[in-house]
Amino acid sequence: MPAPWITYRPELKVLDCTIRDGGLVNDHQFDDGFVRAVYEACVEAGIDYMEIGYKNSRKLFPRGQFGPWKYCDEQDIRRIVGDNPTSLKLTVMCDAGKSDWATEVLPKDQSVLDMIRVAFYAHQVSEAVEMICDAAEKGYEVTANLMAVSTNTEKEIDQVLEVVAESPVDVMVVVDSFGAMYAEQIEILVKKYLEYMKPKGKEVGMHAHNNQQLGFANTIEAIIHGANRVDASMAGLGRGAGNCPMELLIGFLRNPKFHIRPVYKVLQDHLLPLSRQVEWGPHVQYNITGQLNEHPRSAIAARGGDQRDEYLAFYDKLTSDV
Repeated sequence: MPAPWITYRPELKVLDCTIRDGGLVNDHQFDDGFVRAVYEACVEAGIDYMEIGYKNSRKLFPRGQFGPWKYCDEQDIRRIVGDNPTSLKLTVMCDAGKSDWATEVLPKDQSVLDMIRVAFYAHQVSEAVEMICDAAEKGYEVTANLMAVSTNTEKEIDQVLEVVAESPVDVMVVVDSFGAMYAEQIEILVKKYLEYMKPKGKEVGMHAHNNQQLGFANTIEAIIHGANRVDASMAGLGRGAGNCPMELLIGFLRNPKFHIRPVYKVLQDHLLPLSRQVEWGPHVQYNITGQLNEHPRSAIAARGGDQRDEYLAFYDKLTSDV
């Protein structure tokens, strides 16, 4: 019997969301050198998937305001990865209601992408299933990411899972959008997702946010209870409080196929300089929105204003509105 602290599980796959989620801190205005460095580190580190950005609508997100990784046109991706002659699989996220997915997602044989991640809220599940079917028919692996699940009732979650389980999706991801959940809730949700997905031959994943500094811990919890697809970003780069840090996750997994040194190189050469220009991480305002199970938009606004250190005023405002 293996020692209980050995976490090696060969079927577990890791996805890097540094560029996609991290781009929310700077409107996806990463230069090619930054994106290429993350791509090369993912390849060298043995990471399974790299989420290189969004497939978002130009009508909703004007070209001049956002960088190329908000749209992930084929020529932009290939400028970084060529034909991607590596074992690393590439993916993008399509948001329900924010993506022209029917036309913008090319057939797989015309794209260097391998997987489409469909993100949606519970009330958008009908469109999400259409998106999943479209991507699967075009030849892609597909994940379903139910966002803000901490705000849904158990009945709503069951209804979404019942519908998605019948679709051609490959992975259903537990998404703690507000960084509001604790280990007990992660356990309940992973087991619930598995109850619907496992009989259909589908995997369950985890995407954790770090508002209460639990992104890494909650990812571990999901793994313990059977999640085989886990997300992380280098230095935890992501909107607001950020995500589970890749450097911690790889250290925890102890799978000999993963190599942590390339990640530390990106931290040193690219993430450290970026941290002097833009802010992310579990600052106090994000702790508060996480504890209140609220979207971090108010915390993002507070951190970007001239009252960024006025914690009490922020707390009082949010709790007086409750």
